[in-house]
Amino acid sequence: MKEQKSLIMGIESSCDETAVAIVSDNKKILSNIVLTQLEEHKPYGGVVPEIAARSHINHLNRLVRQALEEASVKWSDLSAIAVTSGPGLIGGVMVGLMTAKAIAYARRVPLISVNHLEGHALSIRLTEAVEFPYLLLLVSGGHCQLLIVYGVGNYERLGTTIDDAAGEAFDKVAKTLGLEYPGGPAVEKAALLGDASRFKFPRPLKGRPGSNFSFSGLKTSVLRAKDRLVEAKDGVLSRQDICDLAASFQEALTDAIIDRVANSIDYYIDKTPISEHILVVAGGVAANSCIKEKLAALCIQKGLLLKAPPMNLCTDNGAMIAWAGVEKFKLKEFADLNIGAVARWPLDPDAKPAVGAGIKA
Repeated sequence: MKEQKSLIMGIESSCDETAVAIVSDNKKILSNIVLTQLEEHKPYGGVVPEIAARSHINHLNRLVRQALEEASVKWSDLSAIAVTSGPGLIGGVMVGLMTAKAIAYARRVPLISVNHLEGHALSIRLTEAVEFPYLLLLVSGGHCQLLIVYGVGNYERLGTTIDDAAGEAFDKVAKTLGLEYPGGPAVEKAALLGDASRFKFPRPLKGRPGSNFSFSGLKTSVLRAKDRLVEAKDGVLSRQDICDLAASFQEALTDAIIDRVANSIDYYIDKTPISEHILVVAGGVAANSCIKEKLAALCIQKGLLLKAPPMNLCTDNGAMIAWAGVEKFKLKEFADLNIGAVARWPLDPDAKPAVGAGIKA
């Protein structure tokens, strides 16, 4: 008799996407619904936590039903409910977690608690046959980290941001330059028409030991360069000025990332004597073509394979949470219904605090 496949529902609500998916343990995505809140947050140039939580409340139940319908499965077909329990905006995390608890209790299925960052970390294994250990660059709006992924729940953090995340820096620079939200795509689009050599912005921490990131000073340099231009041009910047600022910023940020990743690659290769070394890049900023091109060149130079999940699995989504649930289901890692939501949840709790990083460490 053929073994029955496990079906896991994944719920994600840690920031400004309300997402539900159903994934099987044979890597089939039966449904993957993501409701973005971009239009709701656009007037503010960033995510407003109260608005995000309210939107999750308004839409999550409907999306759960829709995910079941699109997957053509019944409640009784589900093996477990996986849900993001943190880190993230605490109000949004609570909405998803309480919904998942209610489903698990009412349907008598196990509850699986998933670290949002682990969802990103394991997502490559949903679409490709990637074995542990691999090096992960997690680069998104709220996180910028380098980790060795040894297995489910087993991570070594090599570097983290000591101030802004890369995506956060993109958003703030876009706002400074009067570009649209979200900032990543807007800055990249403007940079295509810009001269990246016009402005000499700093490459934070480049050339220093270690793999930590810092983007706050770079962001401030863009602001000051813009202010000097505004003063010199009587308050009127040309479109070319904006594009040149965007291109110069993107080039500086990318160079800083590549330097930090190169240090991590050397450590990872020395630490893991395996036949095939892999760098996985995940998170929304992984969509940036400039960063991807320079990472590809670095991997060729260092002898690594570069892999990334499909774009719809790089940004926040329910499928990555469901897949992390599949991995944990196989290990019988279930959560108690008394589990609480957390705003901070490091993948490597034993990592030494990065000087200056504070709560982002």
